Amino acid sequence: MKKFLHSCTAITAVLSFATASVAQEPLKELGKGEGALSIVAWAGYIERGETDKSYDWVTKFEAETGCKVSVKTAATSDEMVALMNEGGFDLVTASGDASLRLVAGKRVQPINTDLIPSWKTIDERLQNAPWHTVKGVHYGTPYVWGANVLMYNTEAFKGEAPKSWNVVFEEQTLPDGKSNKGRVQAYDGPIYVADAALYLMKHKPELGIKDPYELNEDQYKAALDLLRGQRQLVGRYWHDAMIQIDDFKNEGVVASGSWPFQVNLMKAEGAKIDSTFPEEGVTGWADTTMLHVDSEHPNCAYMWMEHSLSPKVQGDVSAWFGTVPSVPAACKGNELYGDEGCKTNGYENFDKIKFWRTPTSKCESQGECVPYHRWVSDYIGVIGGR
Repeated sequence: MKKFLHSCTAITAVLSFATASVAQEPLKELGKGEGALSIVAWAGYIERGETDKSYDWVTKFEAETGCKVSVKTAATSDEMVALMNEGGFDLVTASGDASLRLVAGKRVQPINTDLIPSWKTIDERLQNAPWHTVKGVHYGTPYVWGANVLMYNTEAFKGEAPKSWNVVFEEQTLPDGKSNKGRVQAYDGPIYVADAALYLMKHKPELGIKDPYELNEDQYKAALDLLRGQRQLVGRYWHDAMIQIDDFKNEGVVASGSWPFQVNLMKAEGAKIDSTFPEEGVTGWADTTMLHVDSEHPNCAYMWMEHSLSPKVQGDVSAWFGTVPSVPAACKGNELYGDEGCKTNGYENFDKIKFWRTPTSKCESQGECVPYHRWVSDYIGVIGGR
């Protein structure tokens, strides 16, 4: 753990110099596939039909390119950063709280968008997004994006969606007449501090929080105090999607921040589950497929990045995970996603989502902010009851 925290501290320390670093030269031309491709990905992001035969965007790719895909599932952004630091992988589907750390740590390389014909089809809101673009240099291709929703048990809430995140932050009696204590969960990644800050933006405006990823000492302390209070309510901190699903099914959990992936899986099985965007708003993630600086299979990696941007793959991934595609053409004509999928999953809410971003000491909303390495160590303390 000490080694891990030291790594996070070191990466954060160099993050402020990311914009000053000189980018290495990206690949000049595409060659023959190397026969293999290894990807670090979120659960549900790389499917080959093993869970549901309808959802398979790997088999055809392998047949067409000869690149055999292997996947390492990661449960948090910090785990992704650690795996990419160790090396041995070609690609990673990095969220915004990991992507710039990987750039600053020189763990990923710039990409040549000319080698990705479908680049021009990417949503203009994402093409130059700051979580993968540094001084005009692109460090990956957008994959999909979405929100951290409030998932809840419809029976516990008597069929009415909770209006506020207070059901997971403050002790109270739920509509089923029982306390929420021991029946709620929280995400165990340090970036969850931003969810507490987002809640405080509405409920304690006197703190003056303008951005949940840019907190001064007083704002940060208030967020930690809220999380310490929440610690008394949380039955388990989650990071494994499948374990969270089991907790909702079998362990009496009735409310938690979650991903649409879990919501969709349980609803498909007939579980009494639904999700909502509470009045305080939501955090979210816009994920980027990034190429390791020492990738052993760069040609296969480029082939995958092109494959991942096809409307078919974008629609299938979004249908499976409950995301929004990065290619607008995927919003129509996909049998699995349907023509209302983009609207349902929040295509028009892009500007309302507070996308994950690595906190740094130098921030735009105020003079100086608490950097990410503090979030890491302090949130470990919160979970440990300190």
